[in-house]
Amino acid sequence: MASLGFESFTKKIYIRTSTAKVYHCWATQEGLCSWFLREAIFKNSAGKIKAPDIEIEKGDSYTWRWHNWDGEEQGEIITANGKDQIEFTFAEFCRVIVRMETENDQVLLTLIQTNIPTDEKNKMNIHVGCSNGWTFWLANLKAYLEHGILLNETRNDLRNIPLASFHFVNI
Repeated sequence: MASLGFESFTKKIYIRTSTAKVYHCWATQEGLCSWFLREAIFKNSAGKIKAPDIEIEKGDSYTWRWHNWDGEEQGEIITANGKDQIEFTFAEFCRVIVRMETENDQVLLTLIQTNIPTDEKNKMNIHVGCSNGWTFWLANLKAYLEHGILLNETRNDLRNIPLASFHFVNI
């Protein structure tokens, strides 16, 4: 068995759908805002904002905003092959790789977050926080694609609750 450490983590989930649908959910503003984000803005390398249904490409930049969190995430698309793999910068230092493999009538989605600093603050905030977060969001993607439902909280405003992002499982 490979050893586990704080510098990276891997999350996997099977989703009964097509690779094309999963890729669309990751590679477009329209897709990301259907299950994951309140707002996603993608700009090409010339700084022009992409239309909601246009797929991301290597060199694009992004700004993401969630429900129930006032912060935003900015980063760059490192790889987007148009079919089954996306890689982007995340959480300032990190890289996230999203791979999709078709297995029979389902897609095995693998998410790997790497390059996590291993000081105590980043072990908690990035390793624990992102690992928990991605676990929920991948389950939300599965619920959305397989059953047409969302599990994340959009009705109640949780932003003024101390440690809400650590206590609520569906933020």
